[in-house]
Amino acid sequence: MSEAHTDGRRRGFPRRRPWRPGRAWLSVPVTAYLMAGLIVPIILIALYSVHLLTNLIFPPAKFDLDTWKSFLPYLHDGTSVYFDRFKTSMAITLIVSTVAVLAAYPLAFYLAFVAHRRRYTLLLVLLAPFFVSYLLRVYAWTVMLSSDGTINSILVELGRAKGHPVEWLFHSKFAIGLVLAYSWIPFVALPIFVVLENLDKRILEAAEDLGANRFTTFRKVTFPLSLPGVIAAFVFVLIPTTGEFVAPSLVGGSDDSMFGNFIQDSFVNTTDWALGAVMAVWLMAIVVVLIAVSAKYLTADLRGPAR
Repeated sequence: MSEAHTDGRRRGFPRRRPWRPGRAWLSVPVTAYLMAGLIVPIILIALYSVHLLTNLIFPPAKFDLDTWKSFLPYLHDGTSVYFDRFKTSMAITLIVSTVAVLAAYPLAFYLAFVAHRRRYTLLLVLLAPFFVSYLLRVYAWTVMLSSDGTINSILVELGRAKGHPVEWLFHSKFAIGLVLAYSWIPFVALPIFVVLENLDKRILEAAEDLGANRFTTFRKVTFPLSLPGVIAAFVFVLIPTTGEFVAPSLVGGSDDSMFGNFIQDSFVNTTDWALGAVMAVWLMAIVVVLIAVSAKYLTADLRGPAR
């Protein structure tokens, strides 16, 4: 060993360790997969939306915002059928999300506070029908809601339909909302159930010891503490239903298509990929905004005193 190296060790200089790959390298395969499966397709869709990529031989690819201008009515004097359909779809999505949360909350409350030892068994029973394919479940609703389906047949037999089928049960916005709400209620109940299940029961007991009845305890303690689960459940429905196209295709009418149907139609049944790309990018931007807003509320301290 050299004299300089020995002298350096005596003075307390740190020894040089051989370079070794850290744990961060383990994230490289996952990052590459996400880039290939998520980021790259988004970039390609964005390029189609501004005509830098095209599925047509003519005209050649060239940067152009005309499709964006025709889609957004704020950029031109006129209306946009596609943007109007987006607003209608968002209204349906908001209503479906609200109904699903309102229906799922009592269910989650029952599982968390009433069912006791049976709660996980009942939760499994609740989720059991959803082990069947989503497409098959939607088809089942077409059998029940059609003009000669199960529900209309029962109404005719009972004399409630006055000999004629109830038309608004099928091929309508009501049918779309009903099928979507049915599809999501059990999954919406899960995050609410988890939050209610993990509540500190001593807080609820303290509220009762201070003289609060059950309704007051729920209004001032239980519900505020369960808000993160409620918001998560609401967003859990809102985000996927914004691009829903399967249920509207099967139970909705020609005038009740949702925004996702327009996107699907642009890529599958027409050659106007630029318009489909514009609508897809717009929808992704809306979803990102929804996630950002919901993340803000989910990270807030919802247990603090109201201001």
